[in-house]
Amino acid sequence: MTEAQVTTDPTPADNHSSAADRPNAKPDKARSLWGDAWLELRRSPMFWIAALLIVIVVVMAIAPTLFTRVDPYYCDLNNSLKKPGQNGALFGYTLQGCDVFARTVHGARSSVLVGLLATIGTLVLGSLIGIVAGFFGGWLDVVLSRIGDIFFAIPLLLGGIIILYTFPNKLNTPYMVVVLKVVAAIVVLGWPTIARLMRSSVLQVKPTDYVQAGRALGAGAPRLIISHVLPNAFAPAVVVATINLGAYIATEATLSFLGIGLQPPVISWGVDISEASGIGYIAAAPHMLLVPSAFLSVTVLGFILLGESIRDALDPKLR
Repeated sequence: MTEAQVTTDPTPADNHSSAADRPNAKPDKARSLWGDAWLELRRSPMFWIAALLIVIVVVMAIAPTLFTRVDPYYCDLNNSLKKPGQNGALFGYTLQGCDVFARTVHGARSSVLVGLLATIGTLVLGSLIGIVAGFFGGWLDVVLSRIGDIFFAIPLLLGGIIILYTFPNKLNTPYMVVVLKVVAAIVVLGWPTIARLMRSSVLQVKPTDYVQAGRALGAGAPRLIISHVLPNAFAPAVVVATINLGAYIATEATLSFLGIGLQPPVISWGVDISEASGIGYIAAAPHMLLVPSAFLSVTVLGFILLGESIRDALDPKLR
């Protein structure tokens, strides 16, 4: 065989041609911020623990009959203060002879509903005010920021007491009106935190190249906010709102414990904790206090863990 007949194998560089030389090749899809966050969340054990706790509580709030068939309003004085396990009650009975477990399961609906609606309300109102203040700036930013400082200076619990004491509930007040009063008190005092955070995020996103390019192409303020500013500035507010959800559930329980939040005949964890905290009840029937308190603590813990997991997944510095 002569040298002219010898053929050389292609080099590795010949086998790995560029995407431009391969017209049928599909380009790799670029993942969004939320796509990367979801990949991180799936690897986090803390996220799955929080998700499991939250799913159980939400199902309990939506369909309490899946957990107990006992009527939470049915009370028998013959069962007053009986301990767990007696007469078939898993967690005993209240002073009026009501099943503690049934009341705790049905009380999840009111507590979770208040926390969820308050979180949505503060997120929407705070985000709207923060976006307007950060994007437009000037005197509008000054006015909105000073209004936020005024509400931010009022403690949430103290302000809630004043608001709910000023607008008390009557015996025939509908259920949703009672719930919405508590929600309104939390939203009125809780929006400045989200507004401050959203304003800071907008100020960071506003000078970026893609926003300036959209402005140069003639996009108006609404389109810039919806298409460019909001999607890139919304993540920190979602994280804080998720953590706040657990705090708002605890706030509702505290207000109900003080007798000015949700009130009987509404069933909630705060109402049951308030009724179980009477003189002599803690020593005579500790299950009345421990059961709803445990459910409340686990629920708050679940939402806090969820918020921390989302924070870690969205912050590239923590990966």
